[in-house]
Amino acid sequence: MARRKIIRITVTSLLVLLVLVTAALGGVGWYYSGELLEPEEVPQRYPETSLGVDDKNVVLAESKLTLQRGTFGIVWPGGAAKVGDIAASKDGRVERPLLEGTAPPEGTKVRIETDVYEGNPKTTLGLVYSEVRVPSELGEMPAWFVPASNNDTWVITVHGRGASREEALRVVPQLHSAGLPVLLITYRNDVGAPASPDGLYHLGDTEWRDVEAAIKYAQTQGARKLVLYGWSMGGAIVGQTLARSSVAAAVNGVVLDSPVTNWTQTLNLQAENRGVPTWLTPVAELVSGWRAGIDFDRFDLVRNPPALKPPTLLFHGSADGTVPAQSSRDLATAANGLGWPLQYVEIPGADHTSGWNVATDTYRGALGDFLTRSIGAKP
Repeated sequence: MARRKIIRITVTSLLVLLVLVTAALGGVGWYYSGELLEPEEVPQRYPETSLGVDDKNVVLAESKLTLQRGTFGIVWPGGAAKVGDIAASKDGRVERPLLEGTAPPEGTKVRIETDVYEGNPKTTLGLVYSEVRVPSELGEMPAWFVPASNNDTWVITVHGRGASREEALRVVPQLHSAGLPVLLITYRNDVGAPASPDGLYHLGDTEWRDVEAAIKYAQTQGARKLVLYGWSMGGAIVGQTLARSSVAAAVNGVVLDSPVTNWTQTLNLQAENRGVPTWLTPVAELVSGWRAGIDFDRFDLVRNPPALKPPTLLFHGSADGTVPAQSSRDLATAANGLGWPLQYVEIPGADHTSGWNVATDTYRGALGDFLTRSIGAKP
């Protein structure tokens, strides 16, 4: 009798423990799924400090971000500027040449941006553009359209999670010079665009429909060929467009910058960044899948490549701390076996979506060659 009682107590204790562990894991999974799926207004932080101007150089207090090599934007409340590569660094002061805009006054708190342009194509680039509305299943999606000499082939840009269409402005001058009209789109849950029915990001699982809508809009305006250009989560959206859109055959080229090509690897890296065990990633995926109906396996482009594989140019920074470069390396390694004409360019030392900033000439050279080879654009 005593032994049976001990067994019952032990079994009951184990069941209680299992319930508590399951509840705890569910709570953790819900929290991280919220971090992943819930759109939120990103607080505007200004962690760096301007130390004024020295011989036409903007002087910034030394930090990991102000010591990044390359061309970057700096923004502060009421101002923005574009600065070049480091001219000097000494005694906690980093000097960078002022390329555009005005220097922030001494003592101003600023933020370093990979987006080197703030505003629209006219105010930042001096290019003629129009505000257009792309019809979609959720309503009209605002977009910028920059016309060019060749109306036959359009580029559609797809920004990353929590970013905006301004992310693409740095490549627009080159695309415009190549004669390519550019449609800089928004998609569901963007500021000014319709929200998704559940108010959640779907990480590309539904957002691809908005890219499909943009392709159809471009076709009504005369476009016969399309190039899709995606950054970060925009890369995942482009991948799903190729895999699932009825008009994917119109896509003649793809450019991906720091793309998510495997959400599991991306979530593992972000868990490591937060000091969270990577074995919790499947829990976050399970809860996210339940909340938003997402099948994470379909985003693995190595195991589940799209049937249509147009010529693709893939950029990734070796120091990307948000989306692992290894995912892009894996895709590049597998590309030949998948029958995917893919060129991979890794930018040493570049963090997330900063390949253009860190190695502008390398990036522009690879992009120009690709556009000439794949779609016959002007060099």
